[in-house]
Amino acid sequence: MTTIQFPRIQYPFPSRLNSHVAAAQQHVEDWVHHHGLLSTDKARARFAKARFAWLAARAFPDARLHELCIIADFNTWLFILDDQCDEAEAGKKSGFLRSVMTGFMDIFRNPDPRTPVNNAPLPAALISIWERMKAISSPEWQQRFICSMEDYFNSCLWEAQNRENRIVPTVADYVRMRPYTGALLADVEAIDIIEKIYLPANTLQNALLKRMVQACNNIVCWANDLFSFPKEHKAGDVHNLVLVLQHERQCSLQEAIDEAARMHNEEVAIFVVLEKLLPLSGSEKDYELLRYVAVLRSWITGNFDWSLHDTGRYSAMMKEYVNS
Repeated sequence: MTTIQFPRIQYPFPSRLNSHVAAAQQHVEDWVHHHGLLSTDKARARFAKARFAWLAARAFPDARLHELCIIADFNTWLFILDDQCDEAEAGKKSGFLRSVMTGFMDIFRNPDPRTPVNNAPLPAALISIWERMKAISSPEWQQRFICSMEDYFNSCLWEAQNRENRIVPTVADYVRMRPYTGALLADVEAIDIIEKIYLPANTLQNALLKRMVQACNNIVCWANDLFSFPKEHKAGDVHNLVLVLQHERQCSLQEAIDEAARMHNEEVAIFVVLEKLLPLSGSEKDYELLRYVAVLRSWITGNFDWSLHDTGRYSAMMKEYVNS
């Protein structure tokens, strides 16, 4: 086993934690068991140490408890879906995944999703999340969220097709698709309903703000790749920035890690510069824009702090590789 030196990562943003974190964690544990989402001892053990609500509490530090529980359930659902697809051989087949994802999209598009969906745990849990999201959102927001989830599901199919055809994506293709495979764009859409920040459409479409969202997405996803590459490497899955860099450049694992860290740090620098160029008007609207950017900051620091300090999701495998 090759031992590597993990890069030093720091952010010029505060680390925050929602005061409702303990209640949200208890809610998530009850919700997961209520829906029967953990069917094996391995899954139950992994969930017990994951502490998924802590990620949501760090990313949405000002959310009220009800909203925090919704987004904590959503992110927990995504992680459990990812794990189940990774563990089941059928879940790695694009045809099987397409049928599963089609069923999930039917939940979003059906005005009464209770009727056509069976009581399988993952669909039933998604219905629970979507009904609560719809209760606190507008039809316009729901359409945006549905589009982000469709992009996520399509990116999962792209990964499955690569595995089937034994394709290692190029670095350029991986960087292009990673914002979708991480599902973070759905979480960014959720800023609206979870933190009650309602930016007008023209502000959300501002090129500078869109690039900040892209930078946030890259930072979070690439930091996650740095933490999770031992998991993907052990599973033979190349969908990780470190591993596609190593493959394309035919370099050592350490060199690939260092390059991934350099790319990550460059995005942090871009985010910081763009924040100084925010289109502030001197009006009350500035407050909402600054609150929105503060959540992006919280996602950046929150993902890192959760990965490093709160969850046991990556620590065991990291110890096999890393000299700290």
